[in-house]
Amino acid sequence: MNNKTSKRFSFEFFPPKTDLGKEKLATVRAELNKLEPDYFSVTYGAGGSTRDNTRDIVLTMKSEGISTAPHLSFGGDNEAAILELINQYKTAGIDRIVALRGDMPSGMGAQRLIYAEELVRFIREHTGDHFQLTVAAYPEIHPDAKSYHSDIQFLKRKMDAGADSAITQYFYNADAYFYFIEECQKAGIDKAIYPGIMPILNYENLARFSRNCGAEIPRWICKKLEGYGNDQESIAQFGTEVVTRLAEQLLDNGAPGIHFYTMNQIEPTRSIWNNLGLGER
Repeated sequence: MNNKTSKRFSFEFFPPKTDLGKEKLATVRAELNKLEPDYFSVTYGAGGSTRDNTRDIVLTMKSEGISTAPHLSFGGDNEAAILELINQYKTAGIDRIVALRGDMPSGMGAQRLIYAEELVRFIREHTGDHFQLTVAAYPEIHPDAKSYHSDIQFLKRKMDAGADSAITQYFYNADAYFYFIEECQKAGIDKAIYPGIMPILNYENLARFSRNCGAEIPRWICKKLEGYGNDQESIAQFGTEVVTRLAEQLLDNGAPGIHFYTMNQIEPTRSIWNNLGLGER
């Protein structure tokens, strides 16, 4: 029996801004859906800036019979607007939400950030147990966190507010994840924390994004990728190998599943999936 059959796997998309991007995503989701992940998720722009696109993609995927979870944050919206959106999802039969603090777009910094804990409580207050609620976790610690301990306490409060599970920011050091899990368990967190992994598509983009979100790329990986220069084929091959090994290590040592940040691409997510033998689930 494949020991991965009991684990949960999900794929993440972001809402395209152009018609061409939307057409491409339709092809990507059709291909990745053939792999039969447990669900897909669709991100939500800073301050709800992609709210309508996120909603439209989620509802379209639901109509296609694809299990989909919208990301959601208060952003610049009031409670009435968020409740209307939540009720739209509930009416459509959506049963998962990824509840986040989110970020304010530039120019809206004076508004109070509404934390994910508050959003989780809000959803539970108005919809009870209808939704499976997932929140974010940070094995290498959120960039805004005051300390390692305080960040874990933030996660605990989200769980105590009614979240069912968490998805982590991506990372490339399995030890960071497993140590984080141990510390979460010591803090009384007993709900599943799913590691998020980021396939390597473009080194410069990955390095810039990682600096902004506080994710660490190990030096040996950086040096290897830098050495390939503009050789995209070698970067893709090496990246697929590295992330496959990371995912295998996570699954073999007790991770409850994996969340793939696909970047709206079929490859290398599909190759990593096949390398892991997940086609046999």
